[in-house]
Amino acid sequence: MRKNESDGKYGRDDSQAEHFSHKSQSSHPSHDPIALGLPHRKPFLFVDRVTHFEPGISAEGEKTFAVDDPMFAGHFPGNPVVPGVILTEALAQVAGIAGASKTGFLLSAIRAMKFPSPARPGEKILLRAMKAGSLGGLIQFSVSAQVNGQIVADGQVVLNEL
Repeated sequence: MRKNESDGKYGRDDSQAEHFSHKSQSSHPSHDPIALGLPHRKPFLFVDRVTHFEPGISAEGEKTFAVDDPMFAGHFPGNPVVPGVILTEALAQVAGIAGASKTGFLLSAIRAMKFPSPARPGEKILLRAMKAGSLGGLIQFSVSAQVNGQIVADGQVVLNEL
C-alpha cells in the first residue's frame, strides 16, 4: 500500500507492480515481445523472441540466458542452473503476451509449478502458454518450458486483467 500524494488516500501502487499489456497487433506479426506489448525491459525481460502468437489464446517464445549473466555466479558456482523463479517469470511474460490485453495484467497466482529438469545458461528455452480458462478478469494459462524437447518447467499461472 502506498499513500497517493494527490488525494492522501492509501491504495495499491501499480506503477511499480509487475504487469503485462498488449498493444494492437499490426498486420505483420512481430517477433519482438516489446512490440507485442510486454512492458518489461532488461534486466527483467525474459523473452528474447516470440515465435507464435494467437491473441487471447496462446503464445510461444524463446529465451537463452547468457553464460556470463551475473545470477549464475551464485546459482550455482561451477554448476549454473536457471532459477525456477526466473523460469516461472519467463512463462508468466509469455502468458501476458498470449492474453493480449489492451489494459494490462498483474501476475496473481502460480499453481502447481514443477521443474523436472534443469535449464542451463546458453541453452535455448522454448516457452509456451495456452489459455486454460477465465473467470471475470482472471485468466489461467497452462505453461511449460522445454530445452531440446525435455520439459524444464510445467504448471499454471493466473493473470488478473487490469
